[in-house]
Amino acid sequence: MIYLRLVAESIRFAWQALRANMLRTLLSLLGVTIGIFAIISVFTLVDSLERNVRDSMSFIGDKVMYVQKWPWSFSGNYPWWKYFQRPEASLQEFRFLDEHVTNDMGTAIFADKGGVTYKYRSNSYKDGQLFGVSYEYNQVSEVPIEEGRYFIPQEVDNARNVMVLGKEIAESLFPNGSAVGQELKVSGQRFRVIGVIAKQGENMFGLPNFDQIGVIPFRAFSKMYDTGPDGVGNAIILKGREDDPDMQELEYEVRGLMRNVRGLKPLDEDNFSINRSEMATDAVSGFFDVVGLAGWVIGGFAILVGGFGIANIMFVSVKERTNIIGIQKSLGAKNYFILFQFMFEAVFLSVLGGAIGIFLVFLITIIPQDMMKISLSMGNIVLGLGVSAVIGMLSGIIPAVLASNLDPVIAIRSK
Repeated sequence: MIYLRLVAESIRFAWQALRANMLRTLLSLLGVTIGIFAIISVFTLVDSLERNVRDSMSFIGDKVMYVQKWPWSFSGNYPWWKYFQRPEASLQEFRFLDEHVTNDMGTAIFADKGGVTYKYRSNSYKDGQLFGVSYEYNQVSEVPIEEGRYFIPQEVDNARNVMVLGKEIAESLFPNGSAVGQELKVSGQRFRVIGVIAKQGENMFGLPNFDQIGVIPFRAFSKMYDTGPDGVGNAIILKGREDDPDMQELEYEVRGLMRNVRGLKPLDEDNFSINRSEMATDAVSGFFDVVGLAGWVIGGFAILVGGFGIANIMFVSVKERTNIIGIQKSLGAKNYFILFQFMFEAVFLSVLGGAIGIFLVFLITIIPQDMMKISLSMGNIVLGLGVSAVIGMLSGIIPAVLASNLDPVIAIRSK
């Protein structure tokens, strides 16, 4: 009960100090408000940016591994012509891996062609993409069908001219009705639309997504485009198991099987690249870390100024309430009671300043954004309030100790 009374009295004193010197208090809290606003706004923007980057690259797939001719990043002084001389991943190698790999949750092969024009009667959609995939593609990459259905194995095995169409292409070619069941032309070939993929929406970097893509069976794609060494490149995709979080076991197994199927000797270099989905998103992680550090530095200076402002308020508050402190101690108030009272007041004022800064960040998040959705996470709210509380404790510790150690007789005589 005494602790509840202590908290209630501390809140009352803090509120009285705020009301009695409103302008001074608000100016002192401005530093904390600006600091928390700077830190939390930067972290919120970084989190939102990173989330949108990952969403923009969601078409790559989650926990997947790509076996390809070219690496996604170059390191060292590896001669480019060695990459150029590598063979493309083949349908036979896909079948070999599909049969022998044990540490995967699915294996698929796909090829893609850009700059494709889709036509339906007088309507056309230019600069789209066309994917040729094996039936297992929906096991390694999510293909959210909104209308219609995905392929059946017979359609893929028999190279049927069927297509799963992206939402943007479907709306462009068939603005007045459903695309499912309709026939369109791609590169002179007719395809029947059997499904429409759910709308993915725009992404911040203009990266491709399923809205601008048509998906057809791999063998039907191979009949249209040469997928050999001089044609369109292929990729074998493997999805990692949940009990292999780093996909190390899968990578070791795939590397060994690929070397085996290509007849490489123990001292021969790999003539294929194993690219992992996290390579694309981790490439920008360093940038996010730098931006986050900049937010801490900029906000830190503002919080430092705010901390000195709160400390100044508390020193003034101790001086103005010295007589009251003496009366409290003469009536039996313990040192810890006085200490906690002033510490709580400092924390309350600091958290109030931090809450205002977080509220300003929240106002930014409700502004409509077309390319990037900004949201304030509960983690950042807790971080902001936590930093504010720590600043309040550090700012109020010395004034609180001085107040708790006052001699009651001298304190009463001070007025």
